[in-house]
Amino acid sequence: MEKPIVVKFGGSSLANSEQFKKVKKIIESDDRRRFVVPSAPGKSKPEDTKVTDLLYLMENLYSHNQDYSKVLDNIKKIYTDIAEGIHIDIDLEPYFSKIVEDMENGATIEYVVSRGEYLNGILLSKYLGFEFIDPSEMIYFDTKGILDSSLTYGLSARRLENVKNAVIPGFYGALPNGAIKTFSRGGSDLTGSIIARAVDAEVYENWTDVSGFLIADPRIVKNPEGISKITYKELRELSYMGASILHDEAIFPVVSKGIPINIRNTNKPEDKGTIIIDESKIGKDVHRITGIAGRKNFTVINIEKVKLNQDKSFHRKLMSILESHNIYLEHMPSSIDSISLIIHDDTSKPKIEELIEDIKMICKPDAINYSENISLVTVVGHGMINTAGTSATLFTALAKAGINVRLIVQGSSELNIIVGISDDDYEKAIEAIYDAFLG
Repeated sequence: MEKPIVVKFGGSSLANSEQFKKVKKIIESDDRRRFVVPSAPGKSKPEDTKVTDLLYLMENLYSHNQDYSKVLDNIKKIYTDIAEGIHIDIDLEPYFSKIVEDMENGATIEYVVSRGEYLNGILLSKYLGFEFIDPSEMIYFDTKGILDSSLTYGLSARRLENVKNAVIPGFYGALPNGAIKTFSRGGSDLTGSIIARAVDAEVYENWTDVSGFLIADPRIVKNPEGISKITYKELRELSYMGASILHDEAIFPVVSKGIPINIRNTNKPEDKGTIIIDESKIGKDVHRITGIAGRKNFTVINIEKVKLNQDKSFHRKLMSILESHNIYLEHMPSSIDSISLIIHDDTSKPKIEELIEDIKMICKPDAINYSENISLVTVVGHGMINTAGTSATLFTALAKAGINVRLIVQGSSELNIIVGISDDDYEKAIEAIYDAFLG
């Protein structure tokens, strides 16, 4: 038997009955598309609210003893309209009553919000004639709420071994005590990846409302080129720096098995999208750069101390200070007598002065200062490794645009170069870099 294809459809792909019809057509166009992972309904129109957000709102209103009936009616209408539009005979009222009953009997917020995917899975399984399988039967978290990958991989492989076709809702699993536990937002991507691993899929297709990744943010660069092929490592680098089509943990279940991920567009199924593959399959025909991405609002702490490189305890002390303040370190470029700590403002902003004082007291630097409102911009690509002049092109482009480079970070893999610039120059830098490499 041919290896199956696992397909995950995002909220925009399942927002209404017309989208459901597109999804069915896509699935039926290839018999190998045997395992389907749905998200909760997204927005049909820009002014709409996603079902997941409505469920969060409903639970919040209930927990504050406020009337949630209008929100519940809105949720009911979304699912009822879908069921009527795709002409399936199903009484949804018992499902809604059960959700309300469970919520009023103390069900967790994670249970309540997971019902968006659950209900969409019920509808889609009936529409397709596929078996419905609840992911809480096979996707498990440990007592700390972290995915128990070894248990999950084993259970899911055994559960799906003899299943012909199935719909498995995304976004959630179960804790050891059976309570529902959700992934972070966008976690249906991760569910799809787990299922792809479990059935040893030929490919994991992730269907959304865009035709794959773009080399740069289209809100900054007008009509940027698409990325036809990208490696797992390149994707991780771009995702970390803000490129967000796929959940940043979705590659982990499939990477060790070499299962490719194909980002596709439900509204343009003829587009081939972006294929995410292992480094060993990239071939020689690669672009110098694969993508440009970035994030704003970093703080850079610059520390100077003579003979710092000979102080064996210095780095350990710094790490202990950061840990005591619960601050995550993004990067740490260094030289013989200096070191810089790059941290994101969402964790550091309220604590920066206290942090500086602790570093002064414990590490006793010769000098210390910090700069706020720094953006990090990364250029990523396997093609840079064997191509001379990439750094020259990058820095020349920034210089011509009048942009001052505040710091430089380059990993040992030579897969990417990161530059630090002022937040005010962020958009201009992205444009300048794109034009230099692809203009």
